[in-house]
Amino acid sequence: MLQSQLGKVGLGLRREMLDDFLLSPPSEAQFFEVAPENWLKMGGKFGRQFKQLTQRHQFICHGLSLSLGSPNALDVAFVKELKTFFDEHNILLYSEHLSYCSGSGHMYDLMPIPFTEEAVTHVASRIRQVQDILERTIAIENVSYYAAPGQQMSEQDFTLAVLEEADCDLLLDVNNIYVNSINHQYDALEFMRAMPQARIAYGHVAGHFVEAEDLLIDTHGAPVCDPVWDLLDKTYQYHGVFPTLLERDFNIPDIVELRGELNQIHSLQTQAQLNTKGVA
Repeated sequence: MLQSQLGKVGLGLRREMLDDFLLSPPSEAQFFEVAPENWLKMGGKFGRQFKQLTQRHQFICHGLSLSLGSPNALDVAFVKELKTFFDEHNILLYSEHLSYCSGSGHMYDLMPIPFTEEAVTHVASRIRQVQDILERTIAIENVSYYAAPGQQMSEQDFTLAVLEEADCDLLLDVNNIYVNSINHQYDALEFMRAMPQARIAYGHVAGHFVEAEDLLIDTHGAPVCDPVWDLLDKTYQYHGVFPTLLERDFNIPDIVELRGELNQIHSLQTQAQLNTKGVA
């Protein structure tokens, strides 16, 4: 299982981190994650630096433009490019968002898929097609959303149905669970516990912006807040420890602050493992 191959704590790699990480990568991160769209065509200095890092460290990819919920035909040529890229850089895992970002054109945003039985069938079919081309299982991420047009099912039931019908893995984003639980007034613990443990490939944790008491915006541009750390702790206690990655897309702090958050993940994982041993 992939969990046994990956390190326990990861960090999203941004281009501005390349120089520093080539000289002294943070020891607190055992693997790194990139959006393949940002690196597929990258050449020159950045391309060479990226290749050096992928030769030395564990890497996974988290996609932005597969558009699993789109009504348009799957971009098969793009998926084949991904396959070549993954092979070249020894990418251990590919994940994508349970959303869509294209229709008659590209929207450059992650839009919510209608929570319907028809959408389950459509999305699951596209995931299976991607997996067949890539010849590997992919993970889908539970996403943050701010409206649910045409909703016939709960987010929880929709997510579970897609996972089962597509027979794919889950990227469990703990911050997104918390954000959605506030915005849509559901029980974050109930949602977390309903997710199938056997399908969790890895997890995400990130910060968000508080727009209002009942409106949180998923930004990846702030420190992880205490309620999200608490939910991650409870997730480990319930599902066991799984590889977990810190996302920080902008307002990137200095390495000392990033190391502090990475160490917080390590600390929660260690405590959960100790608790498990104590029960045993």
